[in-house]
Amino acid sequence: MMNKLLFGLGIYYTLLGIYLLFAPAHFYAVTPGVSMMGPYNSHFIRDVSFAFLASGIALQLGTIQHNKLAVVIGALWPLLHALFHITIWVRRDFVVDRVSVSDFLAVIIPGLLVMLLAIRFNEVRNA
Repeated sequence: MMNKLLFGLGIYYTLLGIYLLFAPAHFYAVTPGVSMMGPYNSHFIRDVSFAFLASGIALQLGTIQHNKLAVVIGALWPLLHALFHITIWVRRDFVVDRVSVSDFLAVIIPGLLVMLLAIRFNEVRNA
C-alpha cells in the first residue's frame, strides 16, 4: 500500500512537471500565491518543471526497481520545496487563507509525506 502511494506521488510530480513545462502561463494565472512571488517568468517555471519531472521519474523508477537511493533522491526536491513553502507561511505570520491552504494541500503535505515514505521504503517493501 505504501509503495503504491509512493509511486502515485511519483506520478503526481511527473504530471506537475509536464503541466509546468507546457502551460507555465496557466500555472502562474491560476495557482494561489504564485503571482505574489514576482512577475511571470516562463523560463523559471519551466526550469522548476524539470526538477519535478526528475523527482517524479526517480520516485517511479525507484519504486519499481526497489531502489531506496533513487526513491530518496526523488523525494529530495519535493521535501526542499515543501520546507521553503513553510518558511513563506512563517514569514506571512501563519495566516490561514487560500494561499496557505493551497500550499499545504499541493506542496507541503505531499513533500513531507513523500520523504517519510522514502525513508521507510525498505521496511515497506519487505512487509
